[in-house]
Amino acid sequence: MNAVTVPLAEYRAQHVQLTVEGKVATLTLNRPERKNPLTFESYAELGQIFRAATNDEVVKVFVVTGAGGNFCSGGDVHEIIGPLLERDTAGLLRFTALTGELVKAMRACPQPIVAAVDGIAAGAGAIIAMAADLRLASNRAKVAFLFNRVGLAGCDMGACAILPRIIGQGRASELLYLGRSMAAAEGHAWGFFNGVVEPEALADEAAKLAASIADGPTFGHSMTKRMLAMEWAMSIEQAVESEAVAQALCMTTQDFRRAFDAFVAKQRPVFAGN
Repeated sequence: MNAVTVPLAEYRAQHVQLTVEGKVATLTLNRPERKNPLTFESYAELGQIFRAATNDEVVKVFVVTGAGGNFCSGGDVHEIIGPLLERDTAGLLRFTALTGELVKAMRACPQPIVAAVDGIAAGAGAIIAMAADLRLASNRAKVAFLFNRVGLAGCDMGACAILPRIIGQGRASELLYLGRSMAAAEGHAWGFFNGVVEPEALADEAAKLAASIADGPTFGHSMTKRMLAMEWAMSIEQAVESEAVAQALCMTTQDFRRAFDAFVAKQRPVFAGN
């Protein structure tokens, strides 16, 4: 599959559904009859879309969701798991590199990503939700990192690095060792979900959250995302120094001046993204 070389608003996705409205791009996993499983092709296309977002001047926020009352049931048993059994080690490494590329692309793209999770989010579906910046759930959402149930390790696509930082080492260990489902209320209490709503309200609430972020300072948000990632491996001293540089760069933007001018005029700032 070729890289995305056009603005996302003009890109016609083949294996997922991509829509761009204003500053918000919505990616919908759209195989509802099978709870939206991933294929080799959809893994690749998702990664390419997030990589392309780095250079997109229109999209400020992503929403990732699933069609038909479920988020994503993970890798398609027939289209991925079965063929993997026929691959040699080199072929299997190509696949795990492909899946890992999706998470790396999600974390590298400057736009914040909101996951709107309804119903089942299992395996790679749970990972996609985990790799987002913010997560909203319907009250019927169930998240399961069920890799051990298929004879694999829980260390898949960055789970052992990212999940403990969201919910803590002990809770992450429980989910990764047991492969059990985490219900929406539990996920909210543990800090995995930022909010839980009724299923019929999920799309609207995710859109509102995305719009609120999109109306903020674009460069500032991208710097926040970058620092949140980089500072995992920093000492406090290094983090303070890095944030000093980051904030000074943000002060060079016109949005910083717009905020000041709006404050003086006793108005709400309208950010333009530069």
